[in-house]
Amino acid sequence: MSLVDPAAGMGSAAAAEGGGVRREPLRGVRGMNDVLPAEQWLWRHFEESVAAVVTSYGYRQIRTPILEHAALFLRGIGEVTDIVEKEMYAFTDQLNGEYLSLRPESTAGVVRAVIEHHLLREGPQRLWYSGPMFRHERPQRGRYRQFHQVGLEALGLPGPDVDAELILVCARLWEELGLRDLSLDINSLGAMGERAAHRQALIAYFEAHRTLLDEDAQRRLHSNPLRILDSKNPQMQQLIEGAPSIDKFLGEVSRTHLARILEHLDRRGIAFRVNPRLVRGLDYYNLTVFEWIAPFGGKAPLTICGGGRYDGLFETLGGKAAHGCGFAIGVERVLEALRAVIPVQPDTCDVYLVHQADGSDLAAFELAERLRDQGLDVIVHCGAGQFKAQFKRADASGASYAVVIGEEELRAGQATVKALRDASVPQTRMAADQVAGYILEHGYAARP
Repeated sequence: MSLVDPAAGMGSAAAAEGGGVRREPLRGVRGMNDVLPAEQWLWRHFEESVAAVVTSYGYRQIRTPILEHAALFLRGIGEVTDIVEKEMYAFTDQLNGEYLSLRPESTAGVVRAVIEHHLLREGPQRLWYSGPMFRHERPQRGRYRQFHQVGLEALGLPGPDVDAELILVCARLWEELGLRDLSLDINSLGAMGERAAHRQALIAYFEAHRTLLDEDAQRRLHSNPLRILDSKNPQMQQLIEGAPSIDKFLGEVSRTHLARILEHLDRRGIAFRVNPRLVRGLDYYNLTVFEWIAPFGGKAPLTICGGGRYDGLFETLGGKAAHGCGFAIGVERVLEALRAVIPVQPDTCDVYLVHQADGSDLAAFELAERLRDQGLDVIVHCGAGQFKAQFKRADASGASYAVVIGEEELRAGQATVKALRDASVPQTRMAADQVAGYILEHGYAARP
């Protein structure tokens, strides 16, 4: 297999000196964004909050591959969904001819892993995951071609108690993160038979108004009429409002299932709206579906979390019948909401080690290792530089302390410790092996 650089030859003007060829700089793929160092503190804050909250409910982490057989999503998500029809990064492997896809979501992959490794033999599973997903759609606010999700899957549990538990996990996470004014929409799609009856009623209704349907709705009319209810076309909203509602088709078991979830939410004081038009975008849902929506101030609100029950997915993927329920959080959307409520925290370290003398670099590296042994984060100045320039670097690093090894300190086996953030801590010189204790005794900045 031969690989060719598509940028080769571009910008091939000879350099003014040396006759070299200047190549155009390569850029990242559109819709796949770099997360730069200044943003990492917010990602860490979110990820650590998620891990703490979900662990408190007994969920264990699972990691599944980014690359799966495309058939997993064709069968699991549904062949007439937007994801499969328009957005999957699917391709034939040039080495062995397998038809593969970057994962557009993780529920199907988690269920595949549970089936493949027989995890339900151990009993019900509470699992969580995090990582990048891929969908080829037009990049815009809150929608990227590589995006990240955190999700929970409760498997082998029929509910409705575990359905309510998943919503409670979300509510606790929002509280932990300091997110306010989120709204919760919830609905029931009913059992498979009820959903099928609703489907036929939708087909009959929209067929009678076919001339009012846009091209996309006409294409979905017989293959996936439920998705028409999720159309954002403003010219179709009045028609959609008049469509048969799923709640008219729900049987007693489905109604009781939803009522029990709502009772749990009421007892916890969680506000919600029962929205009979809520359908979600994936074919595997039955019974419970829900979404959390963030207001974003003057901007348009965005769904930051969605999920529901998918009791038929195990059989669809070739496993034995089993219950499943879960949700996924759009990480980039949550981070956008967090930026409005959490002040930016600069990167910090505990110690910046300044040195200037022949051999001081060896002493500085040795001392830095001793400090790290005591749990301190240390940056050692590398390269030449006068003390003034080094102290500017120390201040910019966010370090709590500058530790200095100059000629006098080097000769005496000592170091000077200067607090950079707390004027009440006196500057002092001491034996190098006393530096860690001094800093720990006087305190240092908490890391973000």
